[in-house]
Amino acid sequence: MIHMRATDAKNKFGRLLDEAQHEAVLIEKNGRDIAVVLSHTEYERLKIYEEELWVIKARLAKKEGFHSELDSEALLSDFLNADS
Repeated sequence: MIHMRATDAKNKFGRLLDEAQHEAVLIEKNGRDIAVVLSHTEYERLKIYEEELWVIKARLAKKEGFHSELDSEALLSDFLNADS
């Protein structure tokens, strides 16, 4: 990962964009990490991994017996109407 100060990122924005096409660029401001700039291709790849992760989590939750959205709504409704 390439590191760049925020001032340099601002002053050399074209270079920042060029570097991000090859490797993620970490932007630092006042000694703190504040942002990461990456290519659109890399961003899209990460979105696919995130979507796959949520599918895996949903399947695992279902396998472990977690309630579906409809089941959860029914339980909540029953609970809220119990005092009536």
